[in-house]
Amino acid sequence: MSEPISIIVLGITGDLARRKIIPALYQMIAQKKLDKFLLFGAALEDMSTDEILDRAKEFITDSDPAVWQKLKDNFFYQRLNFKRIDDFKKLEKFVSKKEKEHQFSGNRLVYLAASAEFYCEITENLAASKLVTKLPSKGTIWQRIVYEKPFGHNLQSALEINACIKPLFNESQIYRIDHYLTKELVSNITLIRFTNCIFEPLWNFQYIDNVQIILSEEIDIGNRGPYYDKYGVLADVVQNHMLELMALVAMEQPKQLTGEYIRDQRAKVLEKINILGGSVGQYDSYQKAPGVQKGSQTSTFVQLKAEINNHRWSGVPFYLKTGKCLDKKETKIHIKFKQVECLFLVADKCPIESNYLTIEITPEAAFTLTLNAKKPGMTNEVIPVKMEFCHSCIFGQVTSAEDYVVLLGEIINGEQSVSVRFDEIESTWKIIDKVNTMNLPFHKYKCGSSGPKEAKNFEKKHGMRWLS
Repeated sequence: MSEPISIIVLGITGDLARRKIIPALYQMIAQKKLDKFLLFGAALEDMSTDEILDRAKEFITDSDPAVWQKLKDNFFYQRLNFKRIDDFKKLEKFVSKKEKEHQFSGNRLVYLAASAEFYCEITENLAASKLVTKLPSKGTIWQRIVYEKPFGHNLQSALEINACIKPLFNESQIYRIDHYLTKELVSNITLIRFTNCIFEPLWNFQYIDNVQIILSEEIDIGNRGPYYDKYGVLADVVQNHMLELMALVAMEQPKQLTGEYIRDQRAKVLEKINILGGSVGQYDSYQKAPGVQKGSQTSTFVQLKAEINNHRWSGVPFYLKTGKCLDKKETKIHIKFKQVECLFLVADKCPIESNYLTIEITPEAAFTLTLNAKKPGMTNEVIPVKMEFCHSCIFGQVTSAEDYVVLLGEIINGEQSVSVRFDEIESTWKIIDKVNTMNLPFHKYKCGSSGPKEAKNFEKKHGMRWLS
């Protein structure tokens, strides 16, 4: 990237900047994707630039001294209170001074690596200080603001945040991001479907039996107790990651596989989602975590049955399952096709499994098509066989920092498909708010297990089987 850019990270001393943003910027420099840049960090802590960068260094592999020095030479830090307009004015003055010294045109990317509770105040102060100004979508200079998920903690809070932002900046400047949308195999979902004619004609209720979206985590909440106890699994994972994955799988074909066209189709799906039932759970040691309220009923596990009220998906169930402190780490999407009519005279020769397409996002980036084939030998026995594309086997494992390399690159290029439009957010919070009123069965489960034992009742009730 040759155009000069100022990158301003508010909350640069926090975990997100340390683990993801700074390592991603380092990789962008190493990969020649970021050349002429100035990095400005701001937060409340009294820290030096060396201290901030050194804390991030453990998340950078194969550190190159020359690349590290370039990052260091172009990094500046200033203490800032999100609530104080004078601090923002001071920062704007400093940024403008450095831009003038380096003959930068004024392109700015402001990344809010901060809690959503500060979004409104930060946005108002960004506008009032002119650190970011309202600019048209097409112009010689651009300025963009990135809001990291979650965007609010319920529908009402999301509406309040958006009401703050909307009058101050144009929609083309606003990036409400979900980093899951930039994961390699997630962005591949639309390509797999719309660039292969063997899939698109079958992508409907006539041929698909059900869709399963599974996001399992081995880790517990760690030191995120005060945050997690306020949000829980529904707001932390389902509202953004899982519903956006569902929308990508189910959306109609966009006119083009870019920006606003993709967002239009995602939004149409999210408006039609209805939750039919489910259950929730909490791992046994959750209430011992620092910052968790005594007797907390916050859920760390959920499984849901959903439907999409449109013609394409009429009668097709979508099953969602996610949880923390489970026995494995994986994110998978299974598209299970309907079984074909058995043409064998002997019933036990019929295929046991129907076909299904599995898109594995983590731990291995891969997709697999499971077909039925004849077992070798003089027999009519049918067995399942897999046709697999292992992305990580060919191109290597993609790290979370590399996801942010893609994310930052897309934002700098103005690609808005990585940004979640507010009507999408509004629809997803309506879904979550409805689930919160359903009084779903609540069960405890052992940390390191596959979830609550009672979760098996979900499979029996709905006549399904989780594929992993």
